[in-house]
Amino acid sequence: MAIRCVRLAVALLGVGLASQQLCAQPAAPPAGQMIEWPVYGGSLTSQFYSPLDQINASNVKDLKVAWRWFAGNFGPNPEMKSETTPLMIGGVLYATAGATRNVVAIDAASGETLWVWRPNEGERFLQGPRRTSGRGVSYWSDGVDDKRVFVVTPGFFLWALDATTGLPKREFGEAGTVDLRVGLRGLKPDVEAGSSSPAIVVGDVVIVGPAGGVGARMKSKAQAKLDVRGFDARSGKLLWTFHTIPEKGELGYDTWLTPGSAEYTGNAGVWGPMAADPALGMVYLPVEGATSDLYGGERPGNNLFANSRQSDLADPARREGQRSSRESRRAAHEASVRLRVQSRDRRAAVADRGAAGAEVRRAR
Repeated sequence: MAIRCVRLAVALLGVGLASQQLCAQPAAPPAGQMIEWPVYGGSLTSQFYSPLDQINASNVKDLKVAWRWFAGNFGPNPEMKSETTPLMIGGVLYATAGATRNVVAIDAASGETLWVWRPNEGERFLQGPRRTSGRGVSYWSDGVDDKRVFVVTPGFFLWALDATTGLPKREFGEAGTVDLRVGLRGLKPDVEAGSSSPAIVVGDVVIVGPAGGVGARMKSKAQAKLDVRGFDARSGKLLWTFHTIPEKGELGYDTWLTPGSAEYTGNAGVWGPMAADPALGMVYLPVEGATSDLYGGERPGNNLFANSRQSDLADPARREGQRSSRESRRAAHEASVRLRVQSRDRRAAVADRGAAGAEVRRAR
């Protein structure tokens, strides 16, 4: 189904340009056609939109419950609420259930449970900062017979499950899983890292945005850095890492004004759902604040890339080609910083002249 799109270039916090697509919504499908929900947000653009129009204001009062699926027996205790948004692919719902984040496949027509996968994380579960059923799972297929469901567990592992059987895909990572704590920068003992949102799959890349502990109750200014990473959907191999807090020599490092603050500060994770533009090979990241939510006195400056909407290339090949333009982006960023500083100095000078004039008037 063709979708008309208008591409816009939007400034991103003075750092560069990101491409974004605004798409006109498609018309309703022919009667009887199955419309899937293959991504958490309905599509990679994360618009939460479906063209279905069978249910409307005139008939919604006549709806009757066809079946119920009960999640109360999953996890150590019943959850008070569930935020999972099931995917629907090929007539099957894929969802998470219970605080331990079990994955279930449900027949969309009858409500029958087709399979259940249960993580058994022990101490890692107890250490996780997001011990809930989460917002759901993600899906990938090679277009033939390899169909996978991905889930990020409360203990911060990325699992690849066979979408037909629920069994781990043993060729992915180590027997079906990747330990997402491995490779984190910064504080290691008692690290708080997890995720409540599903990964996003762009092409053959599974992109994971992590979450830390509650940002208002940090024990120290030194915390783990919650970088965004892309993994190969088939093998689980790490393809790339985006540093949400730059390292020395990287774009944005000079926005951390206190020496060493970019080294000891952590968080700046992407705990919310992401969006992507597969045509551009871009993923869009809503980056949270750096340590901590309520006090930034230990990290003065603009603190890139915390508290921002950031775009990055999902495709490793495109990322390689993009490296040649980094210096031009850095020069543009430095020019932008100089302009802001000059503007601030001019405002300060005007304020000083105004204050001096007021003193003269009072003296007269």
